[in-house]
Amino acid sequence: MAAGWRFIAQRALTETVLDWDVPLSLSSNPKRELCGPGSMNGTIEPEFARMIGEDGNPLFQEWGTKLYAEIDGEIRWGGVVTKTSYDDAKYTINCEGFSCYPHGIPYEGHFISGKKLTPKDPYAGKDKNHDGYIDGSKPKKKVPKPPKPYAGTRYDVFHAFRHIWFHIQSKPFGDIGMEIDQHNLGELLGTSDGEDPYELAWWNNPDCGQAIDQLTTSTPFDWTETHAWADNTSTTIKHRIKLGKPRLGRKRTDLRFMDGENLTAIAKPEGLGDEYANEVYVLGKGEGQKMKKAHLYNLTTGRLRRVVTVVDKTLSSDSALRSRGNLELTGHSQALQIPAIQIRNHPNARFGSWSIGDDILVQVEVPWVGDVAIWHRIISDELSPNDMCVLTLKRSDSFVY
Repeated sequence: MAAGWRFIAQRALTETVLDWDVPLSLSSNPKRELCGPGSMNGTIEPEFARMIGEDGNPLFQEWGTKLYAEIDGEIRWGGVVTKTSYDDAKYTINCEGFSCYPHGIPYEGHFISGKKLTPKDPYAGKDKNHDGYIDGSKPKKKVPKPPKPYAGTRYDVFHAFRHIWFHIQSKPFGDIGMEIDQHNLGELLGTSDGEDPYELAWWNNPDCGQAIDQLTTSTPFDWTETHAWADNTSTTIKHRIKLGKPRLGRKRTDLRFMDGENLTAIAKPEGLGDEYANEVYVLGKGEGQKMKKAHLYNLTTGRLRRVVTVVDKTLSSDSALRSRGNLELTGHSQALQIPAIQIRNHPNARFGSWSIGDDILVQVEVPWVGDVAIWHRIISDELSPNDMCVLTLKRSDSFVY
Protein backbone atom coordinates (compact mmCIF):
# COMPACT_ATOMS: atom_id res chain seq x y z
CA MET A 1 0.00 0.00 0.00
CA ALA A 2 1.21 3.51 -0.79
CA ALA A 3 2.81 5.58 1.94
CA GLY A 4 0.28 7.57 3.92
CA TRP A 5 -2.55 5.09 3.30
CA ARG A 6 -4.11 2.74 5.85
CA PHE A 7 -7.45 1.00 6.33
CA ILE A 8 -9.13 0.98 9.75
CA ALA A 9 -11.78 -1.55 10.81
CA GLN A 10 -14.41 -1.02 13.54
CA ARG A 11 -17.34 -2.93 14.96
CA ALA A 12 -20.44 -1.39 13.36
CA LEU A 13 -22.45 -0.78 16.54
CA THR A 14 -19.84 -0.12 19.24
CA GLU A 15 -17.26 1.45 16.90
CA THR A 16 -14.57 -0.44 18.78
CA VAL A 17 -11.43 -0.41 16.64
CA LEU A 18 -10.63 -3.95 15.50
CA ASP A 19 -7.56 -3.25 13.38
CA TRP A 20 -5.66 -0.03 12.75
CA ASP A 21 -3.96 -1.23 9.58
CA VAL A 22 -5.93 -3.84 7.63
CA PRO A 23 -3.73 -5.34 4.85
CA LEU A 24 -6.32 -4.62 2.15
CA SER A 25 -5.44 -4.64 -1.56
CA LEU A 26 -7.88 -2.45 -3.44
CA SER A 27 -9.85 -3.88 -6.34
CA SER A 28 -11.86 -0.64 -6.67
CA ASN A 29 -10.72 2.64 -5.19
CA PRO A 30 -12.63 4.51 -2.47
CA LYS A 31 -15.37 6.43 -4.28
CA ARG A 32 -17.34 9.35 -2.89
CA GLU A 33 -20.60 10.36 -4.57
CA LEU A 34 -22.98 13.29 -4.66
CA CYS A 35 -26.37 12.13 -3.29
CA GLY A 36 -25.09 8.57 -3.03
CA PRO A 37 -23.17 6.25 -0.71
CA GLY A 38 -20.11 5.51 -2.82
CA SER A 39 -18.18 2.25 -2.53
CA MET A 40 -14.83 0.56 -1.93
CA ASN A 41 -13.81 -3.03 -2.60
CA GLY A 42 -10.67 -5.01 -1.87
CA THR A 43 -9.07 -8.35 -1.13
CA ILE A 44 -6.87 -9.85 1.53
CA GLU A 45 -4.46 -12.61 0.54
CA PRO A 46 -3.22 -14.84 2.04
CA GLU A 47 -5.14 -15.49 5.26
CA PHE A 48 -3.69 -13.76 8.32
CA ALA A 49 -4.15 -14.22 12.05
CA ARG A 50 -5.87 -10.90 12.69
CA MET A 51 -9.00 -12.08 10.81
CA ILE A 52 -10.57 -12.78 14.23
CA GLY A 53 -11.28 -9.83 16.52
CA GLU A 54 -10.58 -9.70 20.25
CA ASP A 55 -14.31 -10.38 20.81
CA GLY A 56 -13.90 -13.76 19.11
CA ASN A 57 -15.99 -12.78 16.08
CA PRO A 58 -14.71 -12.55 12.50
CA LEU A 59 -13.01 -9.26 11.79
CA PHE A 60 -15.21 -8.61 8.76
CA GLN A 61 -18.92 -9.26 9.15
CA GLU A 62 -21.55 -8.23 6.64
CA TRP A 63 -23.40 -5.25 8.20
CA GLY A 64 -21.24 -5.75 11.30
CA THR A 65 -17.98 -4.02 10.36
CA LYS A 66 -17.16 -0.45 9.40
CA LEU A 67 -14.12 0.18 7.23
CA TYR A 68 -12.31 3.46 6.57
CA ALA A 69 -9.65 4.69 4.17
CA GLU A 70 -7.26 7.08 5.90
CA ILE A 71 -4.88 9.04 3.67
CA ASP A 72 -2.14 11.20 5.14
CA GLY A 73 -3.90 11.26 8.50
CA GLU A 74 -7.36 12.22 7.22
CA ILE A 75 -10.38 9.96 6.84
CA ARG A 76 -11.14 10.15 3.11
CA TRP A 77 -13.80 7.44 2.93
CA GLY A 78 -16.00 5.46 5.29
CA GLY A 79 -18.43 2.63 4.79
CA VAL A 80 -19.92 -0.59 6.04
CA VAL A 81 -19.01 -4.09 4.87
CA THR A 82 -21.99 -5.34 2.88
CA LYS A 83 -20.62 -8.51 1.26
CA THR A 84 -17.74 -10.93 1.77
CA SER A 85 -16.64 -14.00 -0.14
CA TYR A 86 -13.83 -16.55 -0.12
CA ASP A 87 -11.85 -17.99 -3.00
CA ASP A 88 -9.21 -20.33 -1.59
CA ALA A 89 -6.73 -18.04 0.18
CA LYS A 90 -8.28 -14.84 -1.22
CA TYR A 91 -10.82 -13.00 0.92
CA THR A 92 -12.95 -10.43 -0.92
CA ILE A 93 -14.58 -7.51 0.91
CA ASN A 94 -17.20 -5.22 -0.63
CA CYS A 95 -18.17 -1.99 1.14
CA GLU A 96 -20.72 0.78 0.60
CA GLY A 97 -21.00 4.17 2.24
CA PHE A 98 -23.14 4.54 5.36
CA SER A 99 -25.96 6.13 3.33
CA CYS A 100 -26.68 2.77 1.69
CA TYR A 101 -28.10 1.62 5.03
CA PRO A 102 -31.67 3.05 4.72
CA HIS A 103 -32.34 0.97 1.59
CA GLY A 104 -34.23 -2.16 2.52
CA ILE A 105 -35.31 -0.77 5.91
CA PRO A 106 -39.13 -0.49 6.17
CA TYR A 107 -40.72 2.70 7.48
CA GLU A 108 -42.87 1.70 10.46
CA GLY A 109 -44.47 4.98 11.49
CA HIS A 110 -46.84 7.62 10.14
CA PHE A 111 -45.65 11.02 8.94
CA ILE A 112 -47.90 13.50 7.17
CA SER A 113 -47.25 17.05 6.00
CA GLY A 114 -50.12 19.26 4.85
CA LYS A 115 -52.94 17.00 6.04
CA LYS A 116 -56.33 18.17 4.76
CA LEU A 117 -58.38 19.60 7.61
CA THR A 118 -62.07 20.46 7.28
CA PRO A 119 -63.36 22.90 9.92
CA LYS A 120 -66.67 22.16 11.59
CA ASP A 121 -69.56 23.98 9.92
CA PRO A 122 -71.36 25.93 12.70
CA TYR A 123 -74.53 26.11 10.56
CA ALA A 124 -74.72 22.46 9.61
CA GLY A 125 -78.30 21.13 10.14
CA LYS A 126 -79.78 24.60 10.63
CA ASP A 127 -81.64 24.65 7.31
CA LYS A 128 -83.90 21.64 7.72
CA ASN A 129 -86.44 22.79 5.12
CA HIS A 130 -83.64 23.46 2.61
CA ASP A 131 -84.85 26.94 1.69
CA GLY A 132 -81.36 28.46 1.99
CA TYR A 133 -82.14 30.32 5.23
CA ILE A 134 -81.31 29.63 8.85
CA ASP A 135 -84.32 28.02 10.51
CA GLY A 136 -86.25 30.46 12.70
CA SER A 137 -84.13 33.48 11.87
CA LYS A 138 -86.00 36.82 11.92
CA PRO A 139 -85.39 38.61 9.69
CA LYS A 140 -84.44 35.66 7.51
CA LYS A 141 -80.68 35.14 7.28
CA LYS A 142 -79.04 33.11 4.52
CA VAL A 143 -77.01 30.11 5.51
CA PRO A 144 -73.29 31.01 5.01
CA LYS A 145 -71.12 28.77 2.89
CA PRO A 146 -69.27 26.16 4.92
CA PRO A 147 -65.64 27.01 5.79
CA LYS A 148 -63.10 25.80 3.25
CA PRO A 149 -60.72 22.92 4.02
CA TYR A 150 -57.11 23.87 4.69
CA ALA A 151 -53.76 22.19 5.22
CA GLY A 152 -52.56 21.22 8.65
CA THR A 153 -48.93 21.48 9.74
CA ARG A 154 -46.54 21.42 6.79
CA TYR A 155 -42.95 20.32 7.28
CA ASP A 156 -39.76 21.35 5.51
CA VAL A 157 -38.20 18.87 3.08
CA PHE A 158 -35.04 18.64 5.22
CA HIS A 159 -37.19 17.99 8.31
CA ALA A 160 -38.67 14.96 6.54
CA PHE A 161 -35.18 13.83 5.49
CA ARG A 162 -34.00 14.00 9.10
CA HIS A 163 -37.20 12.33 10.34
CA ILE A 164 -36.58 9.27 8.16
CA TRP A 165 -32.99 8.98 9.37
CA PHE A 166 -34.11 9.39 13.00
CA HIS A 167 -36.72 6.69 12.47
CA ILE A 168 -34.03 4.33 11.15
CA GLN A 169 -31.46 5.03 13.83
CA SER A 170 -33.94 4.97 16.74
CA LYS A 171 -34.62 1.26 16.27
CA PRO A 172 -32.72 -1.36 18.31
CA PHE A 173 -29.38 -2.12 16.62
CA GLY A 174 -30.18 0.51 13.99
CA ASP A 175 -27.91 3.38 15.03
CA ILE A 176 -25.18 3.64 12.41
CA GLY A 177 -23.94 6.86 14.00
CA MET A 178 -24.96 9.32 11.29
CA GLU A 179 -25.52 12.98 12.19
CA ILE A 180 -27.70 15.07 9.85
CA ASP A 181 -27.38 18.81 9.24
CA GLN A 182 -30.06 20.76 11.14
CA HIS A 183 -30.88 23.66 8.80
CA ASN A 184 -33.99 23.78 6.59
CA LEU A 185 -34.33 23.98 2.81
CA GLY A 186 -37.21 26.46 2.85
CA GLU A 187 -39.56 24.19 0.85
CA LEU A 188 -42.65 22.78 2.58
CA LEU A 189 -44.10 19.40 1.71
CA GLY A 190 -47.74 19.13 0.68
CA THR A 191 -49.99 21.81 -0.78
CA SER A 192 -51.35 24.79 1.15
CA ASP A 193 -54.98 23.79 0.49
CA GLY A 194 -54.51 20.31 1.90
CA GLU A 195 -55.53 18.68 -1.37
CA ASP A 196 -52.24 16.85 -1.83
CA PRO A 197 -50.44 16.07 1.45
CA TYR A 198 -47.08 14.33 1.66
CA GLU A 199 -47.49 11.10 3.58
CA LEU A 200 -45.38 8.19 4.73
CA ALA A 201 -47.49 5.46 6.29
CA TRP A 202 -46.43 2.02 7.47
CA TRP A 203 -49.53 0.42 5.91
CA ASN A 204 -48.23 1.39 2.45
CA ASN A 205 -44.98 -0.50 3.18
CA PRO A 206 -42.59 2.31 2.19
CA ASP A 207 -38.84 1.69 1.99
CA CYS A 208 -36.80 4.29 3.88
CA GLY A 209 -34.08 4.47 1.24
CA GLN A 210 -36.59 4.94 -1.56
CA ALA A 211 -38.39 7.61 0.48
CA ILE A 212 -35.11 9.54 0.81
CA ASP A 213 -34.44 9.21 -2.93
CA GLN A 214 -37.95 10.47 -3.73
CA LEU A 215 -37.47 13.53 -1.55
CA THR A 216 -34.27 14.37 -3.44
CA THR A 217 -36.02 13.91 -6.80
CA SER A 218 -39.27 15.75 -6.09
CA THR A 219 -37.55 18.82 -4.64
CA PRO A 220 -33.99 18.78 -6.00
CA PHE A 221 -31.26 19.34 -3.41
CA ASP A 222 -27.82 17.93 -2.70
CA TRP A 223 -26.50 15.78 0.09
CA THR A 224 -23.29 13.94 0.71
CA GLU A 225 -21.82 11.90 3.55
CA THR A 226 -18.52 12.75 5.22
CA HIS A 227 -16.30 11.08 7.81
CA ALA A 228 -13.59 12.74 9.88
CA TRP A 229 -11.61 12.44 13.09
CA ALA A 230 -13.41 14.18 15.96
CA ASP A 231 -10.24 16.17 16.78
CA ASN A 232 -6.48 16.02 16.40
CA THR A 233 -5.95 13.68 19.34
CA SER A 234 -9.12 11.60 19.23
CA THR A 235 -9.59 8.03 18.04
CA THR A 236 -13.26 8.78 17.44
CA ILE A 237 -14.59 9.16 13.90
CA LYS A 238 -17.58 11.44 13.23
CA HIS A 239 -20.14 10.71 10.53
CA ARG A 240 -22.22 13.43 8.93
CA ILE A 241 -24.66 14.01 6.10
CA LYS A 242 -24.25 17.50 4.70
CA LEU A 243 -27.41 18.98 3.22
CA GLY A 244 -27.17 21.52 0.39
CA LYS A 245 -29.40 24.58 0.42
CA PRO A 246 -30.19 24.17 -2.38
CA ARG A 247 -26.87 22.66 -3.50
CA LEU A 248 -23.45 21.71 -2.21
CA GLY A 249 -20.14 22.88 -3.56
CA ARG A 250 -18.97 26.17 -5.06
CA LYS A 251 -17.34 27.53 -8.17
CA ARG A 252 -13.61 26.83 -7.83
CA THR A 253 -11.71 29.59 -9.60
CA ASP A 254 -8.75 28.81 -7.32
CA LEU A 255 -8.18 25.35 -8.83
CA ARG A 256 -6.90 24.49 -12.31
CA PHE A 257 -7.63 21.33 -14.34
CA MET A 258 -5.77 21.51 -17.64
CA ASP A 259 -4.56 19.09 -20.29
CA GLY A 260 -0.77 18.82 -20.22
CA GLU A 261 -0.50 20.01 -16.63
CA ASN A 262 -2.35 17.93 -14.05
CA LEU A 263 -4.74 16.02 -16.37
CA THR A 264 -3.34 12.64 -17.35
CA ALA A 265 -6.39 11.25 -19.19
CA ILE A 266 -9.93 12.21 -20.14
CA ALA A 267 -12.91 10.01 -20.88
CA LYS A 268 -14.24 10.19 -24.41
CA PRO A 269 -16.11 13.50 -24.78
CA GLU A 270 -19.77 12.93 -25.53
CA GLY A 271 -22.71 14.75 -27.02
CA LEU A 272 -26.32 13.86 -26.36
CA GLY A 273 -27.22 11.93 -29.52
CA ASP A 274 -30.65 10.35 -29.10
CA GLU A 275 -30.90 11.96 -25.67
CA TYR A 276 -31.20 15.45 -27.15
CA ALA A 277 -34.52 17.21 -26.54
CA ASN A 278 -35.68 20.83 -26.45
CA GLU A 279 -39.15 20.16 -25.08
CA VAL A 280 -40.23 18.27 -21.95
CA TYR A 281 -43.55 16.93 -20.67
CA VAL A 282 -43.62 16.01 -16.98
CA LEU A 283 -46.48 13.77 -15.81
CA GLY A 284 -46.96 13.56 -12.06
CA LYS A 285 -49.44 12.35 -9.48
CA GLY A 286 -53.00 11.39 -10.39
CA GLU A 287 -54.77 9.50 -13.15
CA GLY A 288 -56.60 10.46 -16.33
CA GLN A 289 -57.50 14.10 -16.82
CA LYS A 290 -56.75 14.81 -13.16
CA MET A 291 -53.09 13.89 -13.60
CA LYS A 292 -50.66 16.66 -12.66
CA LYS A 293 -48.54 17.83 -15.59
CA ALA A 294 -46.08 20.47 -16.72
CA HIS A 295 -44.87 21.45 -20.19
CA LEU A 296 -41.53 23.20 -20.71
CA TYR A 297 -39.67 23.98 -23.90
CA ASN A 298 -36.80 25.89 -25.45
CA LEU A 299 -37.42 26.33 -29.16
CA THR A 300 -34.74 28.98 -29.66
CA THR A 301 -31.99 26.41 -30.19
CA GLY A 302 -32.23 26.49 -33.99
CA ARG A 303 -32.80 22.73 -34.05
CA LEU A 304 -35.77 20.56 -34.88
CA ARG A 305 -38.29 19.96 -32.13
CA ARG A 306 -37.45 16.89 -30.04
CA VAL A 307 -39.59 15.90 -27.05
CA VAL A 308 -38.94 13.83 -23.93
CA THR A 309 -41.68 12.68 -21.53
CA VAL A 310 -40.96 12.10 -17.87
CA VAL A 311 -43.35 10.20 -15.59
CA ASP A 312 -42.85 10.60 -11.84
CA LYS A 313 -45.85 9.83 -9.62
CA THR A 314 -44.14 11.39 -6.59
CA LEU A 315 -44.53 14.89 -8.09
CA SER A 316 -47.69 16.73 -7.14
CA SER A 317 -47.12 20.47 -6.77
CA ASP A 318 -46.67 22.82 -9.73
CA SER A 319 -43.29 23.94 -8.39
CA ALA A 320 -42.03 20.34 -8.10
CA LEU A 321 -43.23 19.52 -11.63
CA ARG A 322 -41.59 22.60 -13.12
CA SER A 323 -38.39 22.07 -11.16
CA ARG A 324 -38.10 18.53 -12.50
CA GLY A 325 -39.01 19.76 -15.99
CA ASN A 326 -36.33 22.46 -15.96
CA LEU A 327 -33.76 19.92 -14.78
CA GLU A 328 -34.68 17.51 -17.58
CA LEU A 329 -34.83 20.25 -20.22
CA THR A 330 -31.38 21.55 -19.34
CA GLY A 331 -29.90 18.07 -19.12
CA HIS A 332 -31.29 17.07 -22.53
CA SER A 333 -30.31 20.21 -24.42
CA GLN A 334 -26.69 20.90 -23.54
CA ALA A 335 -23.68 20.34 -25.78
CA LEU A 336 -20.29 18.69 -25.31
CA GLN A 337 -19.58 17.06 -21.95
CA ILE A 338 -16.42 15.49 -20.49
CA PRO A 339 -17.78 12.57 -18.42
CA ALA A 340 -14.59 11.94 -16.44
CA ILE A 341 -10.98 13.04 -16.05
CA GLN A 342 -7.94 11.50 -14.39
CA ILE A 343 -5.64 13.87 -12.56
CA ARG A 344 -2.43 13.57 -10.60
CA ASN A 345 -1.64 15.17 -7.27
CA HIS A 346 -0.38 18.55 -8.42
CA PRO A 347 -0.14 22.14 -7.12
CA ASN A 348 -2.97 23.05 -9.54
CA ALA A 349 -5.39 21.05 -7.38
CA ARG A 350 -3.99 19.13 -4.44
CA PHE A 351 -5.92 16.05 -3.38
CA GLY A 352 -8.42 17.04 -0.73
CA SER A 353 -8.66 20.64 -1.99
CA TRP A 354 -12.05 20.12 -3.64
CA SER A 355 -15.41 18.92 -2.38
CA ILE A 356 -18.02 16.74 -4.03
CA GLY A 357 -20.40 19.13 -5.80
CA ASP A 358 -17.80 21.77 -6.64
CA ASP A 359 -17.78 23.36 -10.10
CA ILE A 360 -14.43 23.18 -11.90
CA LEU A 361 -13.27 24.52 -15.26
CA VAL A 362 -11.99 21.63 -17.42
CA GLN A 363 -9.59 22.81 -20.13
CA VAL A 364 -8.79 20.13 -22.71
CA GLU A 365 -8.21 19.63 -26.41
CA VAL A 366 -10.98 17.63 -28.08
CA PRO A 367 -10.38 16.08 -31.52
CA TRP A 368 -12.51 17.68 -34.26
CA VAL A 369 -13.46 20.45 -31.86
CA GLY A 370 -10.21 21.98 -30.63
CA ASP A 371 -9.44 23.58 -27.29
CA VAL A 372 -12.47 23.78 -25.00
CA ALA A 373 -13.02 25.14 -21.49
CA ILE A 374 -16.26 23.86 -19.93
CA TRP A 375 -17.52 24.17 -16.36
CA HIS A 376 -18.38 20.79 -14.86
CA ARG A 377 -19.58 19.67 -11.43
CA ILE A 378 -17.73 16.96 -9.54
CA ILE A 379 -20.24 14.12 -9.08
CA SER A 380 -17.82 11.63 -7.57
CA ASP A 381 -14.12 11.07 -6.99
CA GLU A 382 -11.94 7.97 -6.70
CA LEU A 383 -8.52 8.31 -5.11
CA SER A 384 -5.94 5.65 -5.88
CA PRO A 385 -2.72 4.76 -4.03
CA ASN A 386 -0.61 5.69 -7.09
CA ASP A 387 -1.33 9.38 -6.46
CA MET A 388 -3.97 9.52 -9.18
CA CYS A 389 -7.64 10.45 -8.91
CA VAL A 390 -10.60 10.00 -11.25
CA LEU A 391 -13.26 12.71 -11.14
CA THR A 392 -16.69 11.88 -12.58
CA LEU A 393 -18.21 15.03 -14.03
CA LYS A 394 -21.41 16.52 -15.37
CA ARG A 395 -21.87 19.87 -17.08
CA SER A 396 -22.62 22.56 -14.51
CA ASP A 397 -25.38 24.06 -16.64
CA SER A 398 -27.30 20.78 -16.59
CA PHE A 399 -28.28 21.46 -12.97
CA VAL A 400 -31.26 23.64 -12.17
CA TYR A 401 -32.04 24.72 -8.60
